[in-house]
Amino acid sequence: MISDSPGLPGLKTIQPKVFYDFRGEFVCTYSADEYNFVDGHGQPIQFVEDDISVSRKNVLRGLHGDANTWKLVQCLHGEVYLVVADMRSESAAHLRWQAFTLNERNRTQVLVPAGCATGLLCVSETCIFSYKQSTKYRDASRQFSIRWDDSRLNVYWPVSFPVLSLRDSSGPVSSNQRSDTM
Repeated sequence: MISDSPGLPGLKTIQPKVFYDFRGEFVCTYSADEYNFVDGHGQPIQFVEDDISVSRKNVLRGLHGDANTWKLVQCLHGEVYLVVADMRSESAAHLRWQAFTLNERNRTQVLVPAGCATGLLCVSETCIFSYKQSTKYRDASRQFSIRWDDSRLNVYWPVSFPVLSLRDSSGPVSSNQRSDTM
């Protein structure tokens, strides 16, 4: 089942069908026939790269994004707390965020629009996070980073002292507090 987010334009949650039997389970995590997404201009979103990150408990990756890349994300093993922040200046939801619990049991997927930042926190001992991308995500000059504790967003994170990369811990922090976030 595919649902539109009530809070962030273009963001969708997907609940794939899981087939269980005596051997275990089977999940189709992507089908071009069923996942026929279009961007804000009505153009089909075509995924060109699949990536996986493996993290340990309390590792926080993000918030990262760019103006062009759509992402289809999911947690294959363990559990992550995913935050999607709308950084599109033209969006009615600019600087709002939504959080999701993704894990190997609920199999929830999230389609993240271009222009939104994503951050993930590993809340289990380890996690494997998977994402399909509509562009190759190697050009750092096209990317933006928002500090995990940026006061413009005022994101709730269920950890006080996350494990951060140098990139994620050294970004600027805004002083413009927002209280109307999701």
